[in-house]
Amino acid sequence: MNLLTRVDTQLFHWLFNKTNEKDSGLIRLISKTGDGQVYLALGIILWAFEPAHGALFLYTGLLAYAMELPLYVLLKKLFKRERPCDLFTNFRAHVKPSDKFSLPSGHSAAAFLMATLLAHFYPAVAVVAYAWASMIALSRILLGVHYPGDILAGATLGFTISIISINILA
Repeated sequence: MNLLTRVDTQLFHWLFNKTNEKDSGLIRLISKTGDGQVYLALGIILWAFEPAHGALFLYTGLLAYAMELPLYVLLKKLFKRERPCDLFTNFRAHVKPSDKFSLPSGHSAAAFLMATLLAHFYPAVAVVAYAWASMIALSRILLGVHYPGDILAGATLGFTISIISINILA
């Protein structure tokens, strides 16, 4: 095991042990806000009720997710990194993951994509948006389905794709 993998695994265990055998209801709720429905609803609400940037925000978001999703799937299939909940014996995650592989984290990618779009179009909410994205990303480790490295890769993917989308449309 190389140094990076060892540090990633140790950090995962240290963080996950903070929630192991504890009620994870709030952490699951935070994670659930990153499932995608909230992002779509927010985009539609801004499109309908925010005339200054709402439409451009929605279109940029749709373009960004249209680019991010296939790339995320491709990277998962390319790296094929086993999830901690599938790799470690005598280990039980707090949730059942939606797919087999862990790298990159899709929740983190989507959350940081949305946070970056919000920060660009609505700078006043940047701190809240990035805090929300960070909580979603951290929740995935605390729930036992991602390593910290998966989170960093997902956040980087989401941030990068959103910047590309902003540069194309905005």
